Amino acid sequence: MLEELKAAVLAANLELPRAGLVTLTWGNVSGRDPGTGLIVIKPSGVRYSEMTEQDMVVVDDNGTVIEGRRRPSTDTSTHLALYRGALRAGAVVHTHSTWATAWAQAHRPIPVLGTTHADMSPYDVPVTAPLSPEEVQGDYEIATGVAILAAVSGRPAQDVPAVLVDGHGPFCWGADPAGAVAAAITLEAIAKMAWATVVLAPEVSSLAGHLIDRHHSRKHGPGAYYGQGDGHQG
Repeated sequence: MLEELKAAVLAANLELPRAGLVTLTWGNVSGRDPGTGLIVIKPSGVRYSEMTEQDMVVVDDNGTVIEGRRRPSTDTSTHLALYRGALRAGAVVHTHSTWATAWAQAHRPIPVLGTTHADMSPYDVPVTAPLSPEEVQGDYEIATGVAILAAVSGRPAQDVPAVLVDGHGPFCWGADPAGAVAAAITLEAIAKMAWATVVLAPEVSSLAGHLIDRHHSRKHGPGAYYGQGDGHQG
């Protein structure tokens, strides 16, 4: 199972540059093995073009390296904080994708302006509260994870698969590495659409609630009827 997860995490990481979500070595994907609780994550600073399955790093819930010859991503503690939280995610992805990061740098949540957004989430994509100087100087990566969890608090985590870290960039999650990357790709498209919409119509209102509910429910939940029932959508 762990070897399969390594392969899935590698494939998900390699999808980031193909999808235009990362520059240089920015960004990372991790996945959690439900049987052992171990986390497989991208190594720090390794070029995507050179990355292999042997470069994947296995850590435990405390961040101790269990397997691997590389140092894990510098964002590992943030990933671990999210796995320990109430998200029940099987995988986490972090990028500095242009459009989503622009909203994070503007300190603005992404409002639900259209059905594309509603298909992913019935809620605005939240932005975290700014970290204090003490949080930045202390356990910075853990504090980032705590801020993400706080931004999701009060809403079903499965309905909020992405958060913008204030001034930093997006973190997304899913049931598995491929699903987490799909959330990151969708978020980037939504962020670009929302920016263009706000430029064209600065006073635009959110999408009507009945449309939000219908579009989200037809893809998610017990009454969902989108796709073929085999995990493939389109």
